[in-house]
Amino acid sequence: MTDFEAIDALLARAKQETPLPPVEERRPLREALNVSRTQLAQALGVGTSTVGGWESGRDPSGEVREKYAYFLNGARTKLDTAATADTEPATEPPEEPAEADELADLDDVDELAVPQPCVLCGQPAHHQVEGFPQHLDPADCGPAPAAPATEPASEREPAGRAEAWRPAAADRPVRQLGRGVKVVPVGRRMQTADTPDPIASAVAAVLAEHAGDVEAATATLVKRAIPDAMTLLDTTRKGGRYDVVAHPWLPDVLRKQTARGADQIWEARPKWARPELPPGVHEVTALDINGAYLSALKTHLPLGQLEHSTGDHHDRRRAGIHLITPPAWNHDTVLPNPIGNRDEAGPLWITEPTLRLLLRISSPKYALCEPPAIHESWTSGATESLLEKFRITLKDARDTAITDGDDVTLEYVKAMYSKFVSTMGESNYNRDLYRTDWMHLIRSQAFVNLWWKAHRAYDEGLMVVRAMGTDELHVIGEWRAIFPEGRGVTEVKVKDIYTVGTATEEKA
Repeated sequence: MTDFEAIDALLARAKQETPLPPVEERRPLREALNVSRTQLAQALGVGTSTVGGWESGRDPSGEVREKYAYFLNGARTKLDTAATADTEPATEPPEEPAEADELADLDDVDELAVPQPCVLCGQPAHHQVEGFPQHLDPADCGPAPAAPATEPASEREPAGRAEAWRPAAADRPVRQLGRGVKVVPVGRRMQTADTPDPIASAVAAVLAEHAGDVEAATATLVKRAIPDAMTLLDTTRKGGRYDVVAHPWLPDVLRKQTARGADQIWEARPKWARPELPPGVHEVTALDINGAYLSALKTHLPLGQLEHSTGDHHDRRRAGIHLITPPAWNHDTVLPNPIGNRDEAGPLWITEPTLRLLLRISSPKYALCEPPAIHESWTSGATESLLEKFRITLKDARDTAITDGDDVTLEYVKAMYSKFVSTMGESNYNRDLYRTDWMHLIRSQAFVNLWWKAHRAYDEGLMVVRAMGTDELHVIGEWRAIFPEGRGVTEVKVKDIYTVGTATEEKA
């Protein structure tokens, strides 16, 4: 085959990717048809967060790209047709509204045992939509009954109490669901009391599947920990105040330099041992910090795409990564360096938790070092509560499992939060969430939490001997007076007890 024939063959096999509408049109097209991310994700066979990533700038590829383009182009055609029909004179009678029992078949509609005031009109309603009492048929909605004019003032309900639970009209936009009415609340939605426990349900189902075989059930649950964690994240994010941008564009410093290499972020992992101990024999207790990564989920996480800035300035309302020149550290003999073991000098990229630690211990209250010099940053508006419901759900399940001696659930929960953190970067094991910045921030927060425990031990008069990774702290002294012992995430447990040093010889 000649070179030209090879080129012709290449051109014959080449296939252009299906064009997609611009990013700014994707979400409005979906929402204009009242299609939720979950509905679209199920139709395309992907995760809900993946759809969110496509709507934030990331493009799909392969067959799923064609399916996504087919949906978007179909949505645009449907909306254009509807808009054209609205501008033409009506030649047919209007469509009848949906029957109440037709709407009651929807997944997010439940029948109420006791009628409650409709969020639209205030009159008794027998159904709820997404947790909000509401009439399914708009014809049933009417003006709220007026209070009797002769009602004594002493018997009236205090002003505002009856409406205190109802969002203001401006804060509760109404949109059409099919041909019925659906309330889309702003902020957190009310949760029904009988919401099933997804973790307990999963464990029970797998144990039943394996006829009570604990070892086989644990292996199955650990294997599916990543997709289950992402499903739990989606569940706990329902009604959240912020959207999760799951696939943002990331700066080069957050990308791996080689296929098997690392990016440029320094996580400040401690690996420190006290260089010298006083003469004599000492009993050292190695403490194990429980649920280090679980606790670290409560950290300031950037919500959207990171934005670049320069200058020696820190905005506490934002979070991300920062290029700094770290300060000198002169306390290596008693405390680990807050940025971990780093031999080379000069600037380095650190995460938000490490920067906040350095800024705090350089304040007049601690005065342990000089403030770091900030050269440039990649940050976004941040919140500490983004993963809070996710964290609390896992923590509660962990606490219950410990109380009940349920090792299956305990291993399952541990796998969920540990793998969730480790695979949210550039990993092939979790394609629903690509937040390398979050991965580094959560890890660094775990290291910062360990550093603060070391500092507390030192401040309370213990001798700190070693600090390693996220969960290992070695001390000499009465540590139980400082740290509560147990298996809870706010407690520590003993990992090992050993002695160091030699007895001094008495002088003759």
